[in-house]
Amino acid sequence: MRVVILENAEQVSSRAADIFCDLIGETPDAVLGLATGGTPLGTYRELVTRYRGGKVRFADVTTFNLDEYVGLPPEHSQSYRTFMRTHLFDQADFSDRRCHLPDGTLGDYQRACEDYERQIDNAGGIDLQILGIGTDGHIAFNEPGSSLASRTRIKALTEQTRSDNARFFDSLDAVPRLAITMGVGTILDAEHVVLLATGSSKAAAVQSFIEGPVTAQVPASALQLHQRVTVLLDQAAASRLVRQDYYRYVESIQAEIEATHQTDRPSEV
Repeated sequence: MRVVILENAEQVSSRAADIFCDLIGETPDAVLGLATGGTPLGTYRELVTRYRGGKVRFADVTTFNLDEYVGLPPEHSQSYRTFMRTHLFDQADFSDRRCHLPDGTLGDYQRACEDYERQIDNAGGIDLQILGIGTDGHIAFNEPGSSLASRTRIKALTEQTRSDNARFFDSLDAVPRLAITMGVGTILDAEHVVLLATGSSKAAAVQSFIEGPVTAQVPASALQLHQRVTVLLDQAAASRLVRQDYYRYVESIQAEIEATHQTDRPSEV
């Protein structure tokens, strides 16, 4: 796991956009796993800016979003499809037919989840998956206690998650209680996972998933088992890490390696 501590949220967004653009530059038809919520917004804004500046194109990429609320139609103002269209898809040259989100309006949810897994497989798997992290350590909507081998499925949302997301709705009562989400196992299948965390409210969860044990009570801790994870943190999100000095030292060596060998592969130091 490569832990990169940056000065602020703007630097986190820029570094994440660098990773996306480097991949698309090498693989124009890359398969991207995307996330919603406040954390990736800065990255999406940066990607749109680079697209408008002629630095990157998205016409050939395929995207799969992590999750979607159950019961919200795609055109609902708080659906994740609306979020993605507003903040990314409609701001650049993404192909509608290549942009996938779970469908939370179907009656046969088991089949919908199985179909989503099949679509990811048919696309060749996810090359780069972006993640945020919940204050309780969840990734996507894999709440504490989720199986670390889980696949795309229906999940009941905890009151903590619903409370965290209530700021986007008129009231807590309006926040759906169910969502379709990629499972932890689905996420771990991605070739490269990039997790973003900013702000002091995420500091406890960040410390738990990086430096604590691998446990279903902190679903993000399963990323310790993945061979290629990049964690991008601002100072506030990194504030509870015990080994901050070590992560900074390793990153300085990694920067020297990359400058010498022109590679963005993670350090084995």
